[in-house]
Amino acid sequence: MMTESRHDPVAPTRTQWLASGGSIDAHRHDDHQIVYAGRGVLAITTSEGSWVAPGTRAIWVPAGTVHAHRAYGELDLHLVGLPATENPLGLNAPTVLAVSPLLRELIIAYTRAEDDDSPERARLRAVLLDQLRASTQQPLHLPTPTAPLLRTLCGILRADPGDGRTLAELGRQVGASDRTLSRLFRSDLGMTFPQWRTQLRLHHALVLLTGRTPVTAVAHQCGWSSASAFIDVFRRTFGHTPGSHPTD
Repeated sequence: MMTESRHDPVAPTRTQWLASGGSIDAHRHDDHQIVYAGRGVLAITTSEGSWVAPGTRAIWVPAGTVHAHRAYGELDLHLVGLPATENPLGLNAPTVLAVSPLLRELIIAYTRAEDDDSPERARLRAVLLDQLRASTQQPLHLPTPTAPLLRTLCGILRADPGDGRTLAELGRQVGASDRTLSRLFRSDLGMTFPQWRTQLRLHHALVLLTGRTPVTAVAHQCGWSSASAFIDVFRRTFGHTPGSHPTD
């Protein structure tokens, strides 16, 4: 379980810079929060797992969630706090949301403007919430296992996302059958082994791309059989090719 280091009752609405490799330690708010990185890749971790968001995605963090932030590449971090009574998407777990060009500009404008009670700011906020309601949810969650066998196995793959061994081969290393492990993935993580490994590889790929690693090298390091196979999965997940992925 993640240990809470502090309790900040109010989720701030502001813009802040976070250096590459920088982090914000575990904390929680009594408010909901939208977290958006205008550049770089943002990772948010809770005791339940991790969520990543490049510049075309934001992360919804529900009130009361103990979470930590980590930056891959320099981040222009835009934070929007919302009262716990206001949940436009009805989400009770951290969720990655698609950010349209309009929503991006609204978030940037709202977090940079003076926080006052002016009618102009109220209108800006209303449009932002309307656009947020229209955002689609993205499957970019890498859950953290609780079963000891899965913790060991997932730790092996986290250390080397390019490890291409089958579940049966990995099972021999951790001392369990592929059938047992498949059942654990479904019951403990709510997804299959291939689904979990794809999420892990996509998370790692985003980090490598932020560091300007060539696409072919990213595909190899993350375990895809070819650059074209990687490009296909990446495009279906993010809506654009890794070669056009924003790094600034």
